[in-house]
Formats: sequence, structure tokens, C-alpha cells
Amino acid sequence: MKSARVPQTLLLALLASAAVWAAPAAEPRSGAAPAAVSGVYAVNFNVRMDSAAPGGTVISCRARIAPNLSPLESNQRGMAQAVTVEGLAAVNGSSANCLVEIPFSWTGINRGNGVALSYEVVALSGGVATVRRQQGIGVGYPATGGAAQLRLDVAF
Repeated sequence: MKSARVPQTLLLALLASAAVWAAPAAEPRSGAAPAAVSGVYAVNFNVRMDSAAPGGTVISCRARIAPNLSPLESNQRGMAQAVTVEGLAAVNGSSANCLVEIPFSWTGINRGNGVALSYEVVALSGGVATVRRQQGIGVGYPATGGAAQLRLDVAF
């Protein structure tokens, strides 16, 4: 009967191991348990050009946020949807300002990981587009339900 107990013990160990991996866990880096997060990022693009923009120049701005999920969070909860917002800049000589507000609300997110901010600014003049973009800028979460003011300086 001793040989029958070894497979049973092995089976119990495997089941216990599977239960531990399936249970939601705190993120090891911050120790914070997953929670609901919500708020608004107000992204102000401060665009500077070498010279005054020709008449008819259009400058558009786009910002995108996505939660920085650990591999474990991505596998257990699926991906939280990224949020993208676009706007048009008010051009004044050699500068322009564009403000976009990105509301978000996610559940099961570890606040300690923050978000990844990506942006794109396009200047369209005379049928020619000039683009500036950056991806994966790490940003912390605002207080739950609060707002975070972000200023991005973009040079053309």
C-alpha cells in the first residue's frame, strides 16, 4: 500500500500548487493588492516651432494611456483597455497649445505599477505632415477619482 500513497501525495501537492498560482496575488514589487482605479489625466502639449507657423497650419495632438500590467496581471485578468484622446492645438505664431483630458476607470489594477503614456503631435502645413511621438512614458496614478496635470514640451 505504500506505493499507492506516493501518487496521492503527489496529486495533492500538484493541486495545492495549482491553487496558489490561480489565486490573485499582490504584486511583489509594491506589495499592493489589485484595486479599482479611476481619474483623469489632463495632458497639456506645449508645442514650439523654429519659426512662425504658416497660415493654415493645423496641429493635432493625441495621447494614450494604458495600465502597466505585470505578466501575472495580464494573464489572470486580461488586458484593461487603453484610452486614447485627440485634440487640436491653438496655433499662435511659433507656438501652440493643445489640452486633452483622458478619463479612465479600471478594476483589478495594481496602483503601484502606474500607467504608460504615449503621445503623437502632428503639424500639417501645405500638405506636408511633420510628426513627433513618444511611447511608454511611465506615469503614476492620481488619487482615486482625482486628476493629474501633465505638461509635455514638444519641439518642431
